[in-house]
Amino acid sequence: MKIYTRTGDRGTTALLAGGRVRKDHPAIETNGTVDEAQAFLGAARAECQPDTALDRLILSLETDLWILMAEVATEPNHREGLRAGETAVTAEMVARLEQEIDHALEHIDLERGFAVPGGSRCSAALDVARTVVRRAERLAVGLELPDSQVVSYLNRLSDLCWALARSVEIEHRVQRREPAPTDEER
Repeated sequence: MKIYTRTGDRGTTALLAGGRVRKDHPAIETNGTVDEAQAFLGAARAECQPDTALDRLILSLETDLWILMAEVATEPNHREGLRAGETAVTAEMVARLEQEIDHALEHIDLERGFAVPGGSRCSAALDVARTVVRRAERLAVGLELPDSQVVSYLNRLSDLCWALARSVEIEHRVQRREPAPTDEER
């Protein structure tokens, strides 16, 4: 099987339910940015211990992003064919992210101020994923996605990436027996 089709050589790409658009179409720009975020989530997952709760969570987020990209890659006049949780983001998917955020923040002191990325390789990758997800969210706002949860999902995902990065940093400090930085050290 060959991975090249040559169908995109003229600067267009196919959409999920039919049709073609230019590769610089806002939906394709959005999906390219989501794909980039997904890759950074993969980089974070590569730094996790295999088969841990964090590893499984990040894998589920990467899978969710395929669903989100399917929805984004569907023209507005073909949205009736989208399937909830398979090719369309659901309110339940957004709610699950909120639960994961709450869980990740259980042991984090939110009064400490701004976080400086780079406490560990995993947390740094999560912070990069967070910034890329924020860019995807800004792009998605400009799309015509009636009755869609895409923007809400991206908004919560960026929050979750931040919360996970802080949680990973705390765990990393504990494993290395490092004290948390004081206000003077920041």
